[in-house]
Amino acid sequence: MSDVLISAAELAERLGEVTLLDVRWTLADPDAGRPAYLAGHIPGAVFVDLHHELADPSQPATEGRHPLPPVERLQESARAWGVRTGRPVVVYDDSSGMAAARAWWLLRHAGVSDVRVLDGALSAWTTAGHPLEAGEVRAEPGDIELAYGALPVLTADQAAAFPRVGTLLDARAPERYRGEAEPIDPRAGHIPGAVSAPATGNIDASGGFLEPGSIRARFQELGVDLSAPIGVYCGSGVTAAHTLLALAAAGVPGALYPGSWSQWSNQDRPVATGDQP
Repeated sequence: MSDVLISAAELAERLGEVTLLDVRWTLADPDAGRPAYLAGHIPGAVFVDLHHELADPSQPATEGRHPLPPVERLQESARAWGVRTGRPVVVYDDSSGMAAARAWWLLRHAGVSDVRVLDGALSAWTTAGHPLEAGEVRAEPGDIELAYGALPVLTADQAAAFPRVGTLLDARAPERYRGEAEPIDPRAGHIPGAVSAPATGNIDASGGFLEPGSIRARFQELGVDLSAPIGVYCGSGVTAAHTLLALAAAGVPGALYPGSWSQWSNQDRPVATGDQP
């Protein structure tokens, strides 16, 4: 396995050696994660609330819908989850890593060096016949010290200029990129110069990540120069982390624009529509 993904088989072997985090969340039903967790989760997993613990309160006009939380608050949360210095962390969800990738990226950005996402999500675990347990896990408090800066981020101004130095990827659905539909944010379209690369294209039919070679081939077919800088945005900085995880699994670094379209479309910035950058 890569150093950012872990298989269900490997997790089963290492279950007692890692801090395990359940990050079930979807934009369509943001409060459904905890009840699902309480009904059944991988043994030892602690529930993480993406909306309240992996993001600051929504500030669309200035920071976007899911701003990065202050590192002090993230550290407090991570210690409550049991994250400890030198102990590996594994995160999972039930949506092919779309939510878990946010926890992966945020913890890596904050300096936790060994964080991996369960490849194939919870279904990979249950399909393999591994058990679930019900109820809530209360972890022994951790001692992790966090500081942002381990991974690159882009401001809105840097995202605007990015297509001149590399490739800016838009990880949202194609119809939102083209400006045909915008169910959440005030304006439809995309950042001028950005290339459409829906995050759903990072996974295969089973819900697991594409193999590294296939990931590289996918982005090269989109016209991405993998040796040049790559930036990624989405609606609010959550789904973009999934694309950064896929790129990392293929050995390709990238930068996140955390404010993403939710910030951009709330400001007086240019908007492009159609299927071309």
